[in-house]
Amino acid sequence: QVQLVESGGGLVQAGGSLRLSCAASGRTLTYFLMNWFRQAPGKEREFVASIGWTWGSTDYAGSVRGRFTITKNDAENTVYLQMNSLKLDDTAVYYCNADGGRAGNYWGQGTQVTVSS
Repeated sequence: QVQLVESGGGLVQAGGSLRLSCAASGRTLTYFLMNWFRQAPGKEREFVASIGWTWGSTDYAGSVRGRFTITKNDAENTVYLQMNSLKLDDTAVYYCNADGGRAGNYWGQGTQVTVSS
């Protein structure tokens, strides 16, 4: 079992920055793919960014590439999402996801990000 706790959401003006954190506990994350998803009101949950826990390879949705950066801290078992140049369309609940394949798929409770004009 993996427990995920997100933090760092809040209200920010357009053009501003926020850093989300996802603290993982319960087991080692070797070979897990750590993801950030988001869900805006009335829309489906969508992929934002991912990082491979073992190799550190990253991927981004086109809508955030160049503005968001996903990183990890092995010692703290934490994944971060640095969000810069935030836009109104970035308003959503952001969810951390740990995809371990056969080892299971786990979600955090989400953290609200609201971008105002």
